[in-house]
Amino acid sequence: MVNSGDTQHIAGSGSENVIRQIKNTFENMPHDIDIYMFASRAGDDVFIKANRQIIRAFRELTSRITFREYDLEHDLARKWNADTSPTLMIAPERYSIRWLGAPMGEEGRTFLETLLLVGMGQSNLSEQALKVIKKIDTHRNIKVFVSPTCPYCPQQAVNAVKAAIELPELISLEIIDIQCNPEIAQQYSAHSVPQAFANDVLIGMGAQSEEVFAASLEKMEPQTVFIPESDAELIETDVVIVGGGPAGLTAGIYAVRSGMKAAVIERGVLGGQVATTPVVENYPGFTQVGGKTLVDIMVSHALEYVQIFQGEEVVDIQPGDTIEVLTSRRRFQTKSVLLATGASHTHLGVPGESRLAGRGLSYCSTCDGPLFKGKKVVMVGGGNSAVTETLHLHHMGVDVTMIHRRDSLRAQDFLVKNLMQNDIPILWNTEVKEIRGEERVQELLLYNNKTDEESIFETSGVFVAIGYMPEVKLAQKIGVELTAEGYIKRDSKHRTNIPGIYSAGDVEGGYKQIVTAAGQGSEAALSIFEDLINPYWLRGAK
Repeated sequence: MVNSGDTQHIAGSGSENVIRQIKNTFENMPHDIDIYMFASRAGDDVFIKANRQIIRAFRELTSRITFREYDLEHDLARKWNADTSPTLMIAPERYSIRWLGAPMGEEGRTFLETLLLVGMGQSNLSEQALKVIKKIDTHRNIKVFVSPTCPYCPQQAVNAVKAAIELPELISLEIIDIQCNPEIAQQYSAHSVPQAFANDVLIGMGAQSEEVFAASLEKMEPQTVFIPESDAELIETDVVIVGGGPAGLTAGIYAVRSGMKAAVIERGVLGGQVATTPVVENYPGFTQVGGKTLVDIMVSHALEYVQIFQGEEVVDIQPGDTIEVLTSRRRFQTKSVLLATGASHTHLGVPGESRLAGRGLSYCSTCDGPLFKGKKVVMVGGGNSAVTETLHLHHMGVDVTMIHRRDSLRAQDFLVKNLMQNDIPILWNTEVKEIRGEERVQELLLYNNKTDEESIFETSGVFVAIGYMPEVKLAQKIGVELTAEGYIKRDSKHRTNIPGIYSAGDVEGGYKQIVTAAGQGSEAALSIFEDLINPYWLRGAK
């Protein structure tokens, strides 16, 4: 929560320079920002208090913000159909943007960007996204379900804000906090965040790039790929790094420090899996640190050196003497490419999993855990990630049971002891055979691989942490060789079989540790630097 007067918290990094820039931006905006809060006359809950504190903190940054508070019986509440407490309306005379809940935690970033966009009166949509949005000619009511603990949510919520600002006469927006409004989340079966609906039709599950969101909103169905209609801006560089996790960010730092021009492209959340890890243990310099906090430190450091293109997806790579990289927004001409695409969550591969994903089935306890406070859920897995996330859910007030297919956990002793000390139940030698439910998860079909017995386990939610699969689709598309285990095959210098194409991090397999990925990123960057001076493919040997 943002405390009264805590302007440094708003700035994110705490930098006086950042605060000064925010103040200057507010003062130079062409529009004042009117914010209204409508709340229950009898209510004074944590969300109402949070809104007062947050807006008070923003008003310390600028006099351009006005704040008015009314109860739900007020004429303005009826005029604007405000019937949920609390509801924030931002510049309602110009736009239809409302917030059901309070912009706490991760959503503070969304709120700040919303205020800046409203004050400027500009959507700042990319050229490609703007072309798609302009095709919309009928009304769209967007609902984006978010959680204060979800690092993916700001990206999707800001996508919707930009659309509402670009077409105020056709697009209305509700940002709905699932912690404050669990009944609305239940109504839409939004048991995972972020989820976006338009006219009550699901158009996006998870964070989407700006262009993909625009296409989903225009077509009124979820889109996964966006292909630019024409060539976008051209950027020439020495190395394009695909992936903004620890390996990619570290590679960007070392590449630029070596004297190369570099660009990092990340289609999703910077930091990758680390951003959704509740607690990181024993990263050098930190006995214990929040995953998102560690990511923020890494990103801030990387930005001092390398340009980062977030929210762009690499759709094609054309190897050659000059390598062409096409993203959803622009083209790159580069001398080398580093694939630091990481890994994604491994799925159970059982009936009901894909159908109920986001409806009680989740792969991110940090994002979706708050919705299950006081409810019964299971965590499937037995490694470090599974135990860490189980403890996170337990301390959040979730009734969690672990399900593990073996008779002992694979996690570190420290984590296992912590699990036992908290008396968290574990179903040993147990496998999930089916996930059942109509609109949401209701029960599991379990199989005991020691007794050959099947049983039914009633639960409100299923969290899965059984490992990761390497993200190698792009590598396969351009002909990069893979190992028998499905990881990118490379030599000791992180070179693949294609000249100029390198790899680093979890996509290579091995020890899946943050510090290892960062080390591999630095190694790969230094190898690229050496090879660009004296190309190995011209020497006739790797």
